[in-house]
Order: sequence, then structure tokens, then C-alpha cells
Amino acid sequence: MSDLRFTATHEWLRQDGDEVTIGITEHAQELLGDMVYVELPREGETFEAGATLGVVESVKAASDFYAPIGGVVTGVNHAVNDNPALVNTEPFGAGWLVRLKPQDSREMDALMNADQYQKTLEQDA
Repeated sequence: MSDLRFTATHEWLRQDGDEVTIGITEHAQELLGDMVYVELPREGETFEAGATLGVVESVKAASDFYAPIGGVVTGVNHAVNDNPALVNTEPFGAGWLVRLKPQDSREMDALMNADQYQKTLEQDA
């Protein structure tokens, strides 16, 4: 998890070359419960940091997930449309949601590392 960055709204990001893969954290999926539906953006759409990228819906609630950084959507994980439970079973792997090409890769520097994110979770507990 040392290669991941995190947000206060429980998204994770991984730099993969010139793209960034985004998903929701294990903590977020535990709070939401079993996923039943995922709404993803379209490839080619551009988002500013903080904009709503899509929606994850569980047996408990529906929740927006956000663009932690600005960029253009270069890929979406269609597997989670067919099997939303991947977000629960593999939140940091096969349950990823969106890939973006960042507008400004320096935005990643403002996000939390794993230790900072863990401290945030402990403070919120």
C-alpha cells in the first residue's frame, strides 16, 4: 500500500505510468456494505478535482465517489458493472473503478500517504 495515495473521502489512487488508477478504500466499502450497483463515467470525459466521478450503491446506501485529481478518463472497470462485489472483495485490485490521465500530476503530492490515511481513520474512530 506504500504506492497508494488516499483522500479524506476514502478514495485511493495508484500512479501507473502516465495514468492514475482510482478506487474506493477498504474502509469505505466496509461502511457501505455489499455493493449492488456501480455507475462509472465515460471514457474521454474530463473532470476537475473534487467533481463527482460516479456512484457506488450498496445494500445500505448510495454514495458518490469523487475525482481526487483533475484529468481525462482513460479507462473504466467494466468488470465492476457486471460484478459490483469486486469492490468489496478486491477494493485495491480487481475492484478498481476509473483510470485518469492527470491534468497536473503535482496534485498527487497533496494527497495522503498510507500512514497519514491510517491516522485519519484512527482519529475518526
